[in-house]
Amino acid sequence: MASSWTWKKAIKVGAAAATAGGGGCALLYLTSVYNSDRKKEQVQQKLAASGLNKRPSKPLPTRADQLNSLANEQFDVLIIGGGATGSGCALDAASRGLKTAMVEYDDFSSGTSSRSTKLIHGGVRYLQKAIMNLDIEQYKMVKEALHERANLLEIAPHLSFPLPIMLPVYKWWQLPYFWAGIKAYDLVSGGDCLKSSYILSKSRALELFPMLKKNELKGAIVYYDGMHNDARMNISIAISAVRLGATVANHVKVVDLIKTDGIVSGAKVRNQLTGEEFSIKAKSVINATGPFTDSIRKMDDGQTRDIVCPSAGIHIMLPDYYSPSNMGLLDPATSDGRVIFFLPWQGLTIAGTTDTPCPVTNSPGPSESDIQFILSEVKNYLTPDIDVRRGDVLSAWAGIRPLVKDPNAGDTASLVRNHVVHVSDSKMVTIAGGKWTTYRAMAAETVDEAVEAAQLGVGPSMTDGLLLEGAHNWAPTMFIRLVQDLGVDTAVAQHLSDTYGDRAFSVGKMAGLTGQRWPIVGRRIHQEFPYIDAEVRYAVKEYAATAVDVIARRLRLSFLNVQAAEEALPIVVSIMADELGWDKEEQDKQTEDAMDFLRMQMGKDLNKASRDNIPVSLTKAEIAEYVKRFNALDDGKKGYISINDIRKSLKSQGEEVTGQQIHELLNELDANHNGQVEVEEYLQMMSAIKSGTVSHSRFAKMAEMDYKSKKYGEHMERSGGGV
Repeated sequence: MASSWTWKKAIKVGAAAATAGGGGCALLYLTSVYNSDRKKEQVQQKLAASGLNKRPSKPLPTRADQLNSLANEQFDVLIIGGGATGSGCALDAASRGLKTAMVEYDDFSSGTSSRSTKLIHGGVRYLQKAIMNLDIEQYKMVKEALHERANLLEIAPHLSFPLPIMLPVYKWWQLPYFWAGIKAYDLVSGGDCLKSSYILSKSRALELFPMLKKNELKGAIVYYDGMHNDARMNISIAISAVRLGATVANHVKVVDLIKTDGIVSGAKVRNQLTGEEFSIKAKSVINATGPFTDSIRKMDDGQTRDIVCPSAGIHIMLPDYYSPSNMGLLDPATSDGRVIFFLPWQGLTIAGTTDTPCPVTNSPGPSESDIQFILSEVKNYLTPDIDVRRGDVLSAWAGIRPLVKDPNAGDTASLVRNHVVHVSDSKMVTIAGGKWTTYRAMAAETVDEAVEAAQLGVGPSMTDGLLLEGAHNWAPTMFIRLVQDLGVDTAVAQHLSDTYGDRAFSVGKMAGLTGQRWPIVGRRIHQEFPYIDAEVRYAVKEYAATAVDVIARRLRLSFLNVQAAEEALPIVVSIMADELGWDKEEQDKQTEDAMDFLRMQMGKDLNKASRDNIPVSLTKAEIAEYVKRFNALDDGKKGYISINDIRKSLKSQGEEVTGQQIHELLNELDANHNGQVEVEEYLQMMSAIKSGTVSHSRFAKMAEMDYKSKKYGEHMERSGGGV
């Protein structure tokens, strides 16, 4: 009774706070909606008149064609950096009719742009600060981000969608406080509001998010932000620029700037894949290199001061059972004051992020302390029924946020809250800072500055409302046509539709026969994920040039599950070798580079170290049991288990596995890489499973079943699926 009364009282307080001056708020909201709708109508009329939103039909030029153009033609603008902002600049410039070039040191979105929290958001925390501090600049920043959020969901509906995010409340006073703040977020969104926020009782919150901690939960508030596949979005922006005539190339490094009469007029570059060097001539140069901003600025002026303050944000991937498939969670105040998001993404759960000062590097990696911090915070919000285990971390990665100081400000210690566009004395334009959501607005402002600095004489930006690659003829039901017309299975069809939009048919038509009754085409490169062989071939057409380009940015496999990425790697390399003509030496190099990437940047080494470093904490009875299992596998009592022992055991259990799968089983435990498993390594693994540092092991399950079959006889009733 008391609880019900308190709940109703909290609702009334919140309603009173939210509706104070209700007439004025309603008028403000309706005016905002009207103005937003009117602006969208004008934008669509302008794009229709320009013809920019027609679906391009010409094939993409090859990477060789692009490199040849870069070396032999002169451009109006050269963009350095192929992340979200750089690609956005390329699209903006090309849509204005400028002859545009863009080069990227690694791959499109290989840096910060592929390592985000995957949210397209206005910044609910920034709005709180704007209101509390009466900060009009902060308010304008949120307002702009909310418009860009809505625009991104409209121009790439196949890649982005509204996601409900739950804010659990464990103190009564927080209900009206948070509710008023979230409603203000809706109000400021106006016509760009995705969906209206709402409040939930405790029982309803637990129904929608059953993993949530029940004790002391009072209720929850749900609001909406956008979510997307960040790397694919980035690549789509770059490809859209190419469709409008831009010349782009990844794996091309700027080694120096070219100046004519003191004005930057191009760049000397190196093809990172061949070592060939050449020059690119341009009337204007834009530096959009994110964390590497200062290295390019110093090429322009060796005395210029650094403006980037790099900060690492760590994310981890967890299994799907950690969150509902259609609801995220926000922890607004962690133990150290940071914010943690807990979100469903690509069929799994993403958790992050941290915010730690770091050096600028091409290969940022996660730290064990940050992984443990995130797991600890996750544990605080989930029911004790869920054992939050280190072994459930499928992958972990770090992204470098390029926080910036304003080079025009006298105070070098002050960080800007948004972004900075700066034109140097030599007319090089630098764009730094900002966030994923506002990439388009940042790009438009940057190209405006480049047009003015180089006197290029073109009109304003045309990218507001400009559809991205795959969006033109896409519909949510397109996957059904893919199933019916091509013969791919439903999960694969849904994935192709949501990744490539209306280009999914072009991808599907490249798929090979499966040799099965169903699906007819589309051989999966890993049985746990809907990625198929055709995507690797299509990735090459979209300028993927290394195995890492595919497993990290085109398929997202390394971000989702580092072990699955390793297992799929031989197939990826084999298909790319067919497409690109790699010999055995190049295939080995690609495999080695990809494994280095998985070990250092995707958390594979940390996952292994967390298992290997844990002390053996087994009881005497457990040790005795596991030694019996080990000895049962050790044919001939050699003191170790070999590949032949594994093969013999699996054959006796009726399991048909490949040589590669047998090697994978052995490698789970073979810590010293001597091709055999000693009893110490086996006990180490069993201890790691017991502690939760490792979630499961195929080798351990095989040893258990082998021992039981020998102990109880060949006709033992079996359950489960073997290895």
